[in-house]
Amino acid sequence: MDRILTISSLSKNFGSLVAVRDFSLILEKGEVIGIFGANGAGKTTLIRMIIGLTKPTSGEFTIATGCRIGYMSQSFSLVGTLTVMENFEFYGALYNLPQQEFIHQRDRFINHFKMEEYLNVRTDRLPAGRKQLLAFSISRLHSPTLLLLDEPTSGLDLLNRKRLWEAVRDAANEGIAILVSTHYLDEAFNCDNIVMMERGAIKAYGNPINLAAKAGGDLINLFLEEGR
Repeated sequence: MDRILTISSLSKNFGSLVAVRDFSLILEKGEVIGIFGANGAGKTTLIRMIIGLTKPTSGEFTIATGCRIGYMSQSFSLVGTLTVMENFEFYGALYNLPQQEFIHQRDRFINHFKMEEYLNVRTDRLPAGRKQLLAFSISRLHSPTLLLLDEPTSGLDLLNRKRLWEAVRDAANEGIAILVSTHYLDEAFNCDNIVMMERGAIKAYGNPINLAAKAGGDLINLFLEEGR
């Protein structure tokens, strides 16, 4: 496998608050790594450092040469006054996608997430779950090599969570390296490896099945044990 992202002893302080502490990780092509932790554990700060929105206090990270990055933020990041179709067109132009590639990618996600009836609806009037599915689609529109997803299933019902994770696994099967943060522990088994964070630090790392076996079949118990 090819290394896409290497994080070495990355830390971020906000004054006396340590948001991320000595974080190291390797993400390979086609791999899905889940970052799990409670609110305030440092998940979003970690992703914001990688995307370049926050400067690390110490440590470093490297991204493979020529890597295209896709990013889905935790907060609403689409153009609310534009319709679903207009958002696709806006971001397709922003990414400077050739027309044929844009149409292929756009229609692919419209069909997968059953967006047909929402195409002419303003994005700020969409149900919360539909906004998330659109934001995920936009993050993949330009065929990124590295995909950073910050709480992508927040606000989704079980059916749409399933659809989104199917799309995440499809992306991994295409060779995209994916780093995804979430607080839903049941989603751990959709990942190849997981990181459990507490107060900015890694408390556990590994294959979710192996980690669950270590905790007697319960990842919640593992998280509680590691947090003591």
